[in-house]
This record gives sequence, C-alpha cells and structure tokens, in this order.
Amino acid sequence: MSSQILEKKSHGIDHQQHQLSKLLKSIQSKIIGQHHLIEHLLVALLADGHILIEGMPGLAKTRSAKAIADGIEADFHRIQFTPDLLPSDLIGTEIYIHEKSHFIFRNGPLFNHILLADEINRAPAKVQSALLEAMEEKQVTVGHKSYPLPELYMVIATQNPIEQEGTYPLPEAQLDRFIMHLEVGYPNHQEELLIIELDENRNRPGSASLPITTKEEVLQARQAVSQVYISEQLKNYVVSLVSATRYPQKYDSDLARWLAHGVSPRATLSLIRCAKALAWLRGDQFVAPNHIHHVAGPVLRHRIIPSFESEADGVSRNDIIKKLLEVVAIP
Repeated sequence: MSSQILEKKSHGIDHQQHQLSKLLKSIQSKIIGQHHLIEHLLVALLADGHILIEGMPGLAKTRSAKAIADGIEADFHRIQFTPDLLPSDLIGTEIYIHEKSHFIFRNGPLFNHILLADEINRAPAKVQSALLEAMEEKQVTVGHKSYPLPELYMVIATQNPIEQEGTYPLPEAQLDRFIMHLEVGYPNHQEELLIIELDENRNRPGSASLPITTKEEVLQARQAVSQVYISEQLKNYVVSLVSATRYPQKYDSDLARWLAHGVSPRATLSLIRCAKALAWLRGDQFVAPNHIHHVAGPVLRHRIIPSFESEADGVSRNDIIKKLLEVVAIP
C-alpha cells in the first residue's frame, strides 16, 4: 500500500515538473533573449519569494511577468509607481455606506496573485513601506483589522538603472525582502532579429498563449521544492559564503577592503530555497554547487553593501560576488 502511495506521489511531482518546464519553454519561445530572466522568475515563484528587476525600458520585464501570470491562471495587476502615489492606492480604503451606516473595506491592487510594481523607486518611502507587510506577512492592516492576501502571492518590482531624478532609493530593509535582484541586459544581434520576426507574426492564428498549469499545481510544486535534498556539506558552504560577507578579513584582503557590511540570515535562507527551486525546475534530484553558484549573484547582489574603496577601485557588486565565490572553498 505504501509503495502505491509513493508511486502516486512521485507521479504527481513528475507531472508538476513537466508542467513548469513546459511553461518555462513556452514563455522563452515567446519572449526572445530573456531566458535568464524567465528562469529566475519561475525560481522566485517556486521559492515563494519576491523579485526586483533592474533594466532599461523595453526589455520585456512587464511582458515576462504577465506571461507567467497567464501561464498559471493567476490574477495579475500592474501598478505604475509615481511620486504622487498614496499607500491607499495600493492597499485599498474603507468606504462609508450610507444606507447601512457603516464602513466596508474595498481591496486595492495588492490583493492579486502577482503584482507588478513598475519603477518602484519612483514612489516615496511611505508608499514603498506599504509593501513591506504585504511582502513579509502576506497581509495588510487597515485600522485595527488585518486582511489576508492570496496564498500564492508574488511582487515583481522593476527599476530603471540610469534615471535618478525624481526617484527614491529603496531602503535596505525593503531590499532584503526581495529574494533575488536581477539585472536585465540588451538582446544580441541574432535575438533582435528573432524579436522582429516574432512581432511580425504576433497576429497570426494560433499565436495566443493558453494557461499551461494552475495556481494549485504551483503550490504543490512548492511543497516538492522544499523536499529537494541538500547535503550538510553544502549547507555549511552556504553559511560560509554568507559568513565571508560579514567577516571578509578571514578570507581575502581585497574582499575586506571592498565590503562595508555583510548580508542578513535571510540571505542564507534565500540561497537554500532558490538553489532547491532551480534544481527542481531543471529536473535534478538534489542541490549541487552549480545551483548555488547560479543563484548566488541574484540573491546576494542587493544585500551586500560595498565600501568606498570598492567604488574608488571601480569594483562592482558583481565583481565582489565573483571574488567571494573564488575565495570560499567548495567542500
């Protein structure tokens, strides 16, 4: 009897992997040149985290988010952040019903499965902080009452890397709530030609996409991801990577000059969860060092705080993470 249950459970996991892999390939076929972005969006979704995407306009950030929402039949809402945005524009507000002589709460756009916060750094701190409770606790509080958000809930935030006028940098506490920070670049020559071809064919019959999986299957997949095996040696390796950002003088003199502050324990948990999600999404049975290395940049990039010396030396956050992976030995 137990063998039948295990076989049925294994079949369910295989089906979920097949569906998510099918979704990944489907979106990658419709959005050219952003395979890295799409894979990490699904990793963040499976790891039950939120993601910050940094890139120039027109690089399919919004389209990728919408495609994932469509692919899992999830409710999607996009908010354009502006300097005059108010917290109630996100959360919702209480409305007085004269006939019933009492207030009712009308949900804001936060109450969707996938929320795209476009150009999040254009809104003031009060609006940005309105996301903190939603991202961490999956609820919002209005007055003395809290309202739960959907079980499947993900914030995808974007920001422009070059425009600084009229922007408000995200505080470190909020940055730490994002499980990953992705940098999106331009497509190459061949990819741009494929984009032209895809645009020319966009209105042809059969070009519309259909939902491939469901929210329920994504929630089941998250349970499967949490069960992916990671050895004690690799757990120690992850902790060593995190520790090296806090006490870099023990590992490398250059690293010690370049780092002002290390990362929080939330980075440790994020590395483990994202490595498990990536391994599961690729059909691997356990976490390997290459999975950790693949997610280390997006997980640590927005959490480390470089020193003035690193800026003077022209050393970027990516250079610091590359050095970090070089000096911390794999067990």
